[in-house]
Amino acid sequence: MRTQELTLIGFGAIGRAVYQRIQTNAGVRITHIVVSNAKVAALQAELGPGVTVTRSVPVSTPLVLECAGHTALTEHVLPALQRGTECAILSIGALSEPGLPEQLQAAAEQGGAQLHLLAGAIGGIDAISAARQAGLNSLTYIGRKPPAGWRGSPAEQLVNLDELTEPTVILDATAREAARMYPKNANVAATLSLAGLGLDRTRVCLIADPGVTDNIHEFEAKGAFGEIQVRMRGRPIADNPKTSALTVLSALRFLHNRTASMTT
Repeated sequence: MRTQELTLIGFGAIGRAVYQRIQTNAGVRITHIVVSNAKVAALQAELGPGVTVTRSVPVSTPLVLECAGHTALTEHVLPALQRGTECAILSIGALSEPGLPEQLQAAAEQGGAQLHLLAGAIGGIDAISAARQAGLNSLTYIGRKPPAGWRGSPAEQLVNLDELTEPTVILDATAREAARMYPKNANVAATLSLAGLGLDRTRVCLIADPGVTDNIHEFEAKGAFGEIQVRMRGRPIADNPKTSALTVLSALRFLHNRTASMTT
């Protein structure tokens, strides 16, 4: 089995979980971790000499996995693609920013590299993308999380999250608006829209529901192919209620497939 060397961008809840779990995968080795300059020394001391903590992606890295947030795409992923480095990203919601998808594609073409948009917390992306080939008529997504999952978001300006007693809609809009207003919560909606009808034709409803403890994703797609209805109940990362554990597992699956003899 060949070893895939990897640079990880970000070491928040997702990055830390990926780093911890990848230690048991002999086929993948994280050589560098990119964080802000202020965090470099402390993280290097914490992790020791087995990995290099730095503030920028090294030119020599063959593969980059981004799990740092939206600003990392312009600061790190764009120049890496331009240099010809293959990249995979989890911050799909950032692609709601006008012109950014086109910039990333142009950078990949300039460098002869490939950019992978990882599915993250949602399943069925392959089916949506396949159905698009025959034509999609509609695509609707409903995201339901416990009130704690919406802390630190514009929802706090709309409702008192501590006092909700029934499911409450906090946004009913397009996927572009959802990703712009709730960038840490709406990556799923952006992922679905990019696989299907696009950010402006995909409808999104976000709900704060005190009756649930998990993150619940539902979507319905209709078109010439027929109809798809999917409902997923995802557990959040233990130390981050905004993030589905499946997001981490999606990244691990991508990395596993880089070295596996058979992929699914």
